[in-house]
Amino acid sequence: MSGKGELAAVQAALAAEHAAVYGYGVVGGRIGADRRTEARAAYDAHRARRDALGRTVRALGGDPVASAAGYALPFAVADAAAAVRLAAELEDRVAGVYSDLVRASSGDRRAAAAEALREAAVRAVRWRGGSVAFPGLAERAGTASAPATPTA
Repeated sequence: MSGKGELAAVQAALAAEHAAVYGYGVVGGRIGADRRTEARAAYDAHRARRDALGRTVRALGGDPVASAAGYALPFAVADAAAAVRLAAELEDRVAGVYSDLVRASSGDRRAAAAEALREAAVRAVRWRGGSVAFPGLAERAGTASAPATPTA
């Protein structure tokens, strides 16, 4: 794929990671004590991926997309059960974006995107308690809800 196409896919992954970091902030505020460590580990993983993607955008000659001040959540998160559902949704959305990055890249960048896709899929399974056949593909087919959208 062209450099511009790859840069666009990296920027999309960076935007998804910004949204995931925000979302996990919400999850952390509502999650039960029994899953708090798991939520913190996911939050830290998304922060690390976000930071790495920012460096990748710069290496590709771009300016990293900034995080929005806030993001619209796909549903209200009033309790621990909703926080678990949100965590699974966040991971599904991130997996979908990384599947696009796998398609748009090659070499080490493609391997890193595939690893990020795998990690998101595994976290989604842990949160949900079950799996889907092809993580990230349902989101691309339009069967899942749209990515979290920034709010002003």
